[in-house]
Amino acid sequence: MSSKIPSFDETHSDKLARKARESPFMPIGIAGLCAVCAIGAYKYKNRGGMSTSVFLMQLRVAAQGTVVAALSIGLGYTMANEYIFNKKDD
Repeated sequence: MSSKIPSFDETHSDKLARKARESPFMPIGIAGLCAVCAIGAYKYKNRGGMSTSVFLMQLRVAAQGTVVAALSIGLGYTMANEYIFNKKDD
């Protein structure tokens, strides 16, 4: 007996497209995450005397910061649009 009832059938690509329409800064955050990871992979060989664990910790912080910044900017943009467009003239 499962209490999980699917509301409708939705493929992974449909779900990603719907989420991107609902939150347009989510794909920007994911792209930023991929960019930070690609730059980190490229710079890994030139890390100098830094240990691998410290390098990966700094890379993780940079990746998380990129995603949080993109989502915060998206939240601010959404809040500003709702305030500007839903403002009632008194």
